[in-house]
Amino acid sequence: MNKKRCFWCNIKNPLYITYHDTEWGTLNLEESHLLEMLILESFQAGLSWECILNKRENFRIAYDFFDIDKIILYDDKKVASLKENKGIIRNERKIKASIENAKIFKNIQEEFGSFKSYLLSFAKDKIIYENDLTTNYLSDEISRDLRNRGMHFVGSTIIYSFLQAIGLIVSHDKDCFLYKEKDREV
Repeated sequence: MNKKRCFWCNIKNPLYITYHDTEWGTLNLEESHLLEMLILESFQAGLSWECILNKRENFRIAYDFFDIDKIILYDDKKVASLKENKGIIRNERKIKASIENAKIFKNIQEEFGSFKSYLLSFAKDKIIYENDLTTNYLSDEISRDLRNRGMHFVGSTIIYSFLQAIGLIVSHDKDCFLYKEKDREV
């Protein structure tokens, strides 16, 4: 029996099915996952998530499996290497932003004890269930704060997608087998 999934899930792409069924909208606040998803979502700006998802393993290798202590030390030589890597998105502005964003991510971890704590200070320990939006008050607030801290490619729409990816916002279509309808605490 075929499961009904969200309209955007390309059922011809096994990576997309696995991502939809096991990851998207599933709460995961592990620090390394938060950094990975923030970087990947920022690379998505202007592109499809499927494009990024298809390159995810290449990104993991290119970005030292999202080891923040390595990323914050990336230099011009590493930027040049990333720009030549055909397995990832080779946009220089996004590459440089990802490194700067990782440094700011690290500063936030030091300030709040973890990036998770930072996010939950906005989310008020609640998971939001809503559909058919691309931004909300939460993504607006987090985006504004991250931009004030100097992050790039973190507009409200990108942050909304990030919050969906990490499960603080759950937006499965009403006819999707994973649809749920109520707030719950983290």
